[in-house]
Amino acid sequence: MTLALRNPHAVLAAFDARPADILEVRLPDGRAPGAWERVAALARQHDVPLVEGPRAQPRAQPRALPRARDAEGGRAGPEAVLRERAAVSLDALYSGARDAPGAGAGASRLWLALDSIQDPHNVGAIFRTAAFFGVRGIVTTADRAAPLTSVVYDVASGGVEAVPFAIETNLRRALDAAKAAGLWILGSSEHATQGVAEVARDRAWLLVLGNEEEGLRRLTLDTCDEVCRVAPRGEIVTSLNVASAAAVMIAALSR
Repeated sequence: MTLALRNPHAVLAAFDARPADILEVRLPDGRAPGAWERVAALARQHDVPLVEGPRAQPRAQPRALPRARDAEGGRAGPEAVLRERAAVSLDALYSGARDAPGAGAGASRLWLALDSIQDPHNVGAIFRTAAFFGVRGIVTTADRAAPLTSVVYDVASGGVEAVPFAIETNLRRALDAAKAAGLWILGSSEHATQGVAEVARDRAWLLVLGNEEEGLRRLTLDTCDEVCRVAPRGEIVTSLNVASAAAVMIAALSR
């Protein structure tokens, strides 16, 4: 499948990571504002078709290209069409997990798993935070979860290119595989008694983040070695959006 990205920083990250997967750059009004000027220069450098003017409108995609998954027909503005980044196997994702605690100062000891997170904006924000803190990999699921659409790529602003990910049909099996690879499973729940600051730092963790409304599923909770939360300090707002909670937890576990 292909994607139509409108965040130039996501496109620049794709050029850096896998330029051969970029199929076309479109400039509907013939201009390359801001960071799109750099995108256009890279398109010329890598011989990626650069379509300018009326022919670049999203409704007029060349027949030679598959229709982009998230193209919003009729919306003007620069965009790039590219292939999805390929997922990796669990073996590849968890590679080096047993060595993570001794990997040296500054090396990440953290992986993530997403349990039925359905808002692509949340998924994109989590990928961006994960990339910022050097998270080693992310597991998501093929069902009951937001697919990795162009919205995710755009919100992640390059994060999807930076963090390896696996897409699995059964999260429980993915968590069991993580344990077999040497990871400890850390659930996140607002009902936990342990704060994230109390979690041991001498282990390699896979942090599991739950659905926006229901949190972690029971089977997922039963698989966790420990559960933690971000404890509120205010009296009126006592919970966080999953992407915000993820950012706090990832930052705490990455210290």
